[in-house]
Amino acid sequence: MTSPSRLPVLAGLPLAVGAGLAIPVQGRINGALGARLDDGISAAVVSFSTGLLVMILISLLLPRGRAGLARIIPAVRSRAFPPAYVLAGGIGALFVFAQTFTVGILGVALFTVATVTGQTVSGLLVDRLGLGPAGKKSVTGIRIVGCILTIAAVAWAVSPRFATSGSGAESGGGAAALLLPLLLPVAAGFLMSFQQAMNGTATVHYGTPIAATLVNFIAGCLVLWTVLAIKVVVAGPGNPLPAEWWYYLGGPMGCVFIGLGALLVRTLGVLVTGLGMIAGQLMGSLALDVFVPAPGSVVALPTVLGTILTLAAIILATLPWPRGALRGRRPVG
Repeated sequence: MTSPSRLPVLAGLPLAVGAGLAIPVQGRINGALGARLDDGISAAVVSFSTGLLVMILISLLLPRGRAGLARIIPAVRSRAFPPAYVLAGGIGALFVFAQTFTVGILGVALFTVATVTGQTVSGLLVDRLGLGPAGKKSVTGIRIVGCILTIAAVAWAVSPRFATSGSGAESGGGAAALLLPLLLPVAAGFLMSFQQAMNGTATVHYGTPIAATLVNFIAGCLVLWTVLAIKVVVAGPGNPLPAEWWYYLGGPMGCVFIGLGALLVRTLGVLVTGLGMIAGQLMGSLALDVFVPAPGSVVALPTVLGTILTLAAIILATLPWPRGALRGRRPVG
């Protein structure tokens, strides 16, 4: 088994932020495709399927991809890691479901805060349990403060959108009507850290994140194509596929942040990798709203300051602080 080399933290964190930049661009493309098809499930299937085609080509054309491809079945058969890890792509499908079915109810702002909260909390848990390839990481006071600041910063950054979010819920029972839809993005965000840990562990045994990303897209496509088949039987097909090429870029962008996430968790751990991607997501969203604004886009001072505070929170959680900082004693490892 040839494990991918570890990256220095100073190189890994900017890569995590860079990977996060692709997330809002993918969301904008998939959202436009869903509107064009009048079907969020079909849009998710197109996104995952194009991503799968890209990963198949990369796996076949690159020597490292072919080597990783040859290691997938032996690694699973030998139980080098729990076999359930090959189903990590199903978590990505769950996230798409959450996005498709709850953004219209909650609004983008509340959906973002819900997923970030779930992902940040589970990042602490996954690192503490040592499920990722970086091993166990103590739940120190500094890391907890960094997580709380991240959630607060994201809430502040998206706060200008709250005025226009969740209009459907307001007409259907207020806060009580939001509770159940809110649980789905929280759960999807919570499971995302487990997905990154699974992918990172699989990457160590495959020798490359290319193979782990390919397996992710296979699992996600199986789930989404099954759901689409049921939907077509019940409700019939949606609109025909568009001819414009840019509608099909969402899947390749997913390859970028899934592959980089699988590589980076070995160096940064699950929590810091997730926080870096969250910062990139906010920065990408801000750039889109400034340079390519969509209808209803809001760029206000809290958006800018919240994004900056998110970066500060990540630095706080990442720097090598003295052991026992904020606790006055040596943390339990």
